[in-house]
Amino acid sequence: MTAVAPPASHARIRAHDVRTGLFIGGRWESTDTTFAVLDPATGAEIAEVANGGAADAVRALDAAAAAQDAWRHVPPRTRADLFHRAHRMLVERAEDIAEVMTLESGKPLSEARAEVELSLGFFLWYAEQIAHLHGTYAEGSRGGYRIITTHQPVGPSLLITPWNFPLLMIARKAGAALAAGCTVIVKSAKETPLTCALFVEILQEAGFPDGVVNLVHTTNSPAISSAVMSDPRLRKVSFTGSTAVGSALLAQAAPGVVNASMELGGDGPFLVLDDADLDLAAEQAVICKFRNAGQACVAANRIIVHESVADAFTERFLAATARLTVGNGFDAGTDIGPIISAAQRELVGHLVEELRDADAELLLGGEAVPGDGYFFQPTVFRVDDTSAEVTRKELFAPIATIYRATSTEDALRFANDTRYGLASYVFTKDVSRAIAVAERLEFGMVGINRGIMADPAASFGGVKSSGLGREGGHDGIKEFLEPQYLALTVDEAAALR
Repeated sequence: MTAVAPPASHARIRAHDVRTGLFIGGRWESTDTTFAVLDPATGAEIAEVANGGAADAVRALDAAAAAQDAWRHVPPRTRADLFHRAHRMLVERAEDIAEVMTLESGKPLSEARAEVELSLGFFLWYAEQIAHLHGTYAEGSRGGYRIITTHQPVGPSLLITPWNFPLLMIARKAGAALAAGCTVIVKSAKETPLTCALFVEILQEAGFPDGVVNLVHTTNSPAISSAVMSDPRLRKVSFTGSTAVGSALLAQAAPGVVNASMELGGDGPFLVLDDADLDLAAEQAVICKFRNAGQACVAANRIIVHESVADAFTERFLAATARLTVGNGFDAGTDIGPIISAAQRELVGHLVEELRDADAELLLGGEAVPGDGYFFQPTVFRVDDTSAEVTRKELFAPIATIYRATSTEDALRFANDTRYGLASYVFTKDVSRAIAVAERLEFGMVGINRGIMADPAASFGGVKSSGLGREGGHDGIKEFLEPQYLALTVDEAAALR
């Protein structure tokens, strides 16, 4: 266990004891090599974390495979009680988790607290589903037997989590997998391993059996996934991240026909129709675009506004964006924290140059913030040419692009003209228009007059190159279950003699 301390400039924040090793088979382990975790708000090192390799990942799978049979047969109520105990302990440590998350991810503490609350809501949702995983019973179509359908856990699962929402992703994935009766190997993001470690440590303290939850940190993710995905004992992979990496993982899963859930990139269109409430639309667009410094797959990637209200909307949006405060996530009043790393901030700068090269008009921002840390100004462009390659990129940055549409049909055409299909948004006062437009959007999720829609009871996921499968709601737990059909012979004549 290592004391993870904030930089001197924020010494008022409590230091936290966070495990920095790998967690395999119920034991925390060190490794020969480590890697540094940096505070993106200052660039300062906050911890050294164990750097696992392929052999460590295989040992984690050894532990998960060994624990699988016992875990799947834990009675539902017993498993649910364990979940509830873990949930209570997570609630007690909520502020600790939020502070660790802000320290390593840079997001404002208010956003970190909101993420903790949402994450624990997902974990509680799955706790409440464990005792309600029902099957079906029916008479065979030709008589003489009964059709009984049950659900069995898929088996040992690899959960690969991203850095942008480090608690939400592990709580949502591990909650569903563990509730379904699967053991797990969690591969944390190298930028935010401490949040994952704190979550796993609390599950250990709550009493999850050895081998049921395993955690591997690494700077060599391809080696980890390759070693585990080629092992026939692994039966499921759940990944959140880029479409390019997701495609590579699907290729690794193919030889062994490993069950896969993929939550990948987004190119979220944010449609503002001519009858929209412009104050509401501008307010929600700012939240949807700049939450987590724009580093979200469900962010508003293209703001498409009907030409009749484009100027009025843009004026409101610019005014609201200009009021945002960029700063350290621990500072009161901070709205936008740093970009996650120096390399990622450099990519943001390249995106600005690409937009300039496409003759987009810079309306606000456009520069890195000088000084320590990896800050970038909230940036707004007006774009007229939709043929440029950059107009179909996932920006994943505090850069908003505003486009004009001549009609609802024009807005829909441009909205759907993308390989992605994760989240989309529609703003209109007309319920019929909202439904008609939403049903024509080729996206897994549509927010109507709202920019945030994650909910434990909702099915989260995309279509096209944005992924496979769903997280959250009833669909989320089904991703870790396989139906099993039992054909039971019933000799009615003999039974009723």
